[in-house]
Amino acid sequence: MKFYFYKICSFFVLSISVCYAISIPPNKFVPAVFVFGDSIVDTGNNNGLKTIAKVNYPPYGKDFMGGIPTGRFSNGKVPSDFLVEELGIKDLLPAYLDPTLQAENLITGVNFASGGAGYDPLTSELAKVISLDGQVILFKEYIVKLTELVGEDRKNEILANSLYMLVTGANDITNTYFGMPLRKSYYDVPSYADLLVNFASSFVQDLYGLGARRIGLFGIPPIGCLPSQRTLKGGEARQCVDNLNQAAQLFNSKLEAYSSSQGNKLPNSRLVYVDTYNVLLDVIDNPQRYGFKISDKGCCGTGKIEVAELCTYTCSSDSDYIFWDSFHLTEKAYRLLVHQILVQHLSGFF
Repeated sequence: MKFYFYKICSFFVLSISVCYAISIPPNKFVPAVFVFGDSIVDTGNNNGLKTIAKVNYPPYGKDFMGGIPTGRFSNGKVPSDFLVEELGIKDLLPAYLDPTLQAENLITGVNFASGGAGYDPLTSELAKVISLDGQVILFKEYIVKLTELVGEDRKNEILANSLYMLVTGANDITNTYFGMPLRKSYYDVPSYADLLVNFASSFVQDLYGLGARRIGLFGIPPIGCLPSQRTLKGGEARQCVDNLNQAAQLFNSKLEAYSSSQGNKLPNSRLVYVDTYNVLLDVIDNPQRYGFKISDKGCCGTGKIEVAELCTYTCSSDSDYIFWDSFHLTEKAYRLLVHQILVQHLSGFF
């Protein structure tokens, strides 16, 4: 019997870290990770697109290796990178559309996420980015390349044992539903949440049909507490916006129910709902407990509204901040979040 151990580190205030191993069940392993979704996990797929939803310029990436902006929507690494790092696969999860992508990187996983995307095709259309359907098309293209590299049998083994993570939905609610009238005129919040879950279901069916078996569906974080939403809709005191958080929670409950029911209908599959809402909300509500000082503003600009091209200058110490810009977290916060997620949910994939 083989046992695989992945090193997981707990991070505490005062920079004390304690590492311990999480054991993977006998004869189980994770050869690769594949990520789909939006800007939370995009590692540079938007760089070549004609869209404003890209960040391949300073100050983004200021704490990345060499201070180079790569298209990651943060000051450094993003959750995609921490997933493969903490699982001991590699240091970074490269963007599939990265022109410098090496063939050997295909074997251990790549990233198809596109900043600005959502479950709702309209969300991606408005942002002029790669929809989930488009990301599946890229994944099909990837499978052809992988087969050429390793052969049919090894390809099937990689696809069946890898982790697939879908991280999206925030843009659908903040931008497409509450940001413009088109969807609101046809759907109330519960029916729009149902629509999004239907798109999630179609995506899962597509992935399963292509060989995926271990699929993680990430819930929407507390989007009402994003600095941008506090500024736009939180009143003079910039409070968290209740109706946005309630919409996120409603969608999450429906996505979790779908994950529980559908997992039994896909033979040999593991469909795991990943809670990001409560994990991040606790960090926002109790920043000092996690080594942060500021939870209602981003490090970039005034911290209240700036994102992407509006992010032209930064704070003096981004490690004090949970948020990097008005929508995305700092590298430090993402590292903490991914660690908590792996501790809570990794066993569910086996």
